[in-house]
Amino acid sequence: MKHILIFFISISFTSSFSVMAQEENTAVTDTITKNEKYGLRVGADISKPIRSFFEDDYTGFEIMADFRVTKKFYAAIELGNETKDRFEENLNSSTNGSYAKIGFNFNSYNNWLGMNNEISAGMRYGFSTFKQELLGYTIYTGDDTFPTTFIENPIEYKGLTAHWAEIIMSIKTEIFNNLYLSLNVQLKRKISEDKPENFKNLFIPGFNRTYDFSEFGVGYGYTLSYLIPIFKK
Repeated sequence: MKHILIFFISISFTSSFSVMAQEENTAVTDTITKNEKYGLRVGADISKPIRSFFEDDYTGFEIMADFRVTKKFYAAIELGNETKDRFEENLNSSTNGSYAKIGFNFNSYNNWLGMNNEISAGMRYGFSTFKQELLGYTIYTGDDTFPTTFIENPIEYKGLTAHWAEIIMSIKTEIFNNLYLSLNVQLKRKISEDKPENFKNLFIPGFNRTYDFSEFGVGYGYTLSYLIPIFKK
């Protein structure tokens, strides 16, 4: 009887110790929380100033901002201005204008604890107001007796507009606290455009170069941005 009593006391003590240990571990695990930053991120496309420096026929800039709406979704906007000159054997022209793009990004990357990187895809609606200037062009006579003539009589077409939709894919990494560097590529599709009389839009600010055989266009960017934290959750 004495041995049986000692056996039950031992089991009771061991069980109590085990339960206390489990409760202690559970309490420690429950105290681990992950706070994620929400706020306004502002920046600029650094590829456009670099391109402006190396290309004599191009100048441009773009500023951007996004705001984290939910864990995965970001509202985004880009504003910019571009000037593009084309000097070719048979045609000289210049395009200048401003544009705006508004849409969203969806971050598909699951960050580790403490990381704030992104692999995202998104959509934009783009709108541009610009002017085209036909600086000079060649007239073909079709007769060897009369040589072709290059006419330099500038004609300006103002108040032109264009609309398009685009898909954007980007990779964004936090290089320092709240400072981000990203690379993005864009696939664009024209919705509508104002065409100058007896001339075509060879370049649309924000959309990029146009093609006679397609309504699609492409683009890219390198963005440096800073997050202004507003709250955490």
